[in-house]
Amino acid sequence: MNTKTEIDTMLQTIFPDMVQWRRYMHMHPEVSFQEKETSNWITQRLQEMGCKVETDDSGYGLIVRIQGEKPGPTIALRADFDALPIQDEKECEYASTVTGAMHACGHDAHTATMLGIASYYSSIKEELHGERRLIFQPAEEITPGGAVGMIANGVLNDVDAIYGVHLWTPLPYGMVASKGGPFMAAPDEIYIDIKGKGGHGGLPHETVDSIIVGSAMVQALQTIISRNLNPLEPAVISIGSFHAGSTANVIAERCKLVGTVRTFSEEARIRIKERLHAIVKQTAELYGAVAALDYRYGYPTVVNDPIEAERFFKVAPDQFGHAAVQQSPLIMAGEDFSYYLQKVPGCFMFVGAGNEACHAVYPHHHPKFDLDERSMLISAKLMITMAEDFASENKRS
Repeated sequence: MNTKTEIDTMLQTIFPDMVQWRRYMHMHPEVSFQEKETSNWITQRLQEMGCKVETDDSGYGLIVRIQGEKPGPTIALRADFDALPIQDEKECEYASTVTGAMHACGHDAHTATMLGIASYYSSIKEELHGERRLIFQPAEEITPGGAVGMIANGVLNDVDAIYGVHLWTPLPYGMVASKGGPFMAAPDEIYIDIKGKGGHGGLPHETVDSIIVGSAMVQALQTIISRNLNPLEPAVISIGSFHAGSTANVIAERCKLVGTVRTFSEEARIRIKERLHAIVKQTAELYGAVAALDYRYGYPTVVNDPIEAERFFKVAPDQFGHAAVQQSPLIMAGEDFSYYLQKVPGCFMFVGAGNEACHAVYPHHHPKFDLDERSMLISAKLMITMAEDFASENKRS
């Protein structure tokens, strides 16, 4: 297998293409479950490298199997490629050309990185032990997500381990982070529909004000975290949308609340759901209204295999130096990479992509989101070295 220096040299050669690929994707985003042209474009790039591309019947996912000439394990690496329904507000040459859509989470760079990895592995097949299965996954941003369908169609069949990276702007460029066990939260969604009795704004005694009910409900829901869970249990309930009424002198009959629940344990998830149902029902009754809660389960918690997380803390310092490697805190964001980790051992990792010098200072899902493109090199190197360290421990005769 190539040495550390040889891997660096080969990736540096590929890097200009990675930047070009990332910027093309950034200019031509497609949101979740609509990534037809993106999938076709990725296929063309892979075919130009000589890769045989398999399409996934569940959506626009793609699979590349790079079979080495020596026996060894099957190791999967995954990237996602959907964009978000956000208007790009950046002023740069590669800003989105699609109104109301942009790559505001780095999935364009994830895919460009994986294309670079495909190019690298395609050039060293004679030295490769086993198979490297590259997964290009659509629809990570919206439940049920793209991972479920690809797994159902057999993308993980015979896979021994899987690795994935999220480029992460809260982490400075040059840093990498992960942790064993629970890592990223289970992100559930809540939809609350309140029905009161509308009427004249000057005659409130003849109405049941749904805005009053909704306001009380938003306040009451926060007591679940502060009073119904163990204070040492990390969890969040956030109401992100509150819609009611249309004019100044009419008391709104209906109010709709939309929010998210973030948990790490199934016990907390169940407890929060139970209390949500009780508070929604009883708060509405207190004011003479009725309300319905629709609780929708999102992705499971991302739980890294402890052994594969140990591999990260062995490999990363050797590649990037001890000072660049961090034990990550728990992250309240969710990821459907969790479904892969439920099936095979693996590790999900963060690679720092924040850098004030290139305006990569905005959070993920922000209309001015950008990242330090050099983080793609670190990401590619990290996934390759994780895979090859696993392969070196699991060679087969």
